[in-house]
Amino acid sequence: MMRLDKFLADLGISSRKEIRGMIRSGRVQVNGECVRQADIHVDTEKDDIRLDGGILQYRKYRYFAMDKPTGVVTASEDRRQRTVLDLLPQNLKNLGLFPVGRLDKDTSGLLLLTNDGEFAHRVISPKAGIEKKYYAVTEGTPDDTDVTVFQNGLVLRDGLHCLPAQLEVSGENSCLVTVREGKYHQVRRMLAAVGKPVLELRRLSVGALRIDDLEFENGICELSQQQLDAVFGGNIQKKEAVKAGI
Repeated sequence: MMRLDKFLADLGISSRKEIRGMIRSGRVQVNGECVRQADIHVDTEKDDIRLDGGILQYRKYRYFAMDKPTGVVTASEDRRQRTVLDLLPQNLKNLGLFPVGRLDKDTSGLLLLTNDGEFAHRVISPKAGIEKKYYAVTEGTPDDTDVTVFQNGLVLRDGLHCLPAQLEVSGENSCLVTVREGKYHQVRRMLAAVGKPVLELRRLSVGALRIDDLEFENGICELSQQQLDAVFGGNIQKKEAVKAGI
């Protein structure tokens, strides 16, 4: 059982204050009856709950994609700088979302957000081998030697061993880099190691989920089950699909 106002807030419909106003104004029905008390308890599994006649279904876990801009840090909180959570619309700020992995402050592009810790762990775990593709503008144009170095898995100056990665030259002073891990500033450090420092970096995809295929509203997009499947290359296990509830 759950308080009605919390149920509506957890769906991200609006702020708790605005939700209480919706309830008082008679816009919410429970099992066919208009209710005006925000503190009544509802059974999220069995009760028929509607807002303005539209049925509402409770989802414990939520999954979003953000087109992260540069200039914000990928963190849940920071006392000195704006974070990606500060960019969320007000109605999503009470869902307990957190970033899946991280993009550094100067990197833009596809960032996943969720309140599902198991999902996040699966995405960022090196064992999962989920590919992340980036577009980079560099000082100098990568060449065939650099491509081979990436394919073999290079070792950075501090001794960090990078798994084999794919480097594709996409034009003068630009390239595409695909990695299967997410070490600190990895793509930037790898390109710097072959003498091609990064000027701009943008993440284009996670698994088979491509940023160009998503429709963002105010920089955020809730993911469908099909899009969730794409993160794992279409092989997400049935239990995760059921748990997602979308």
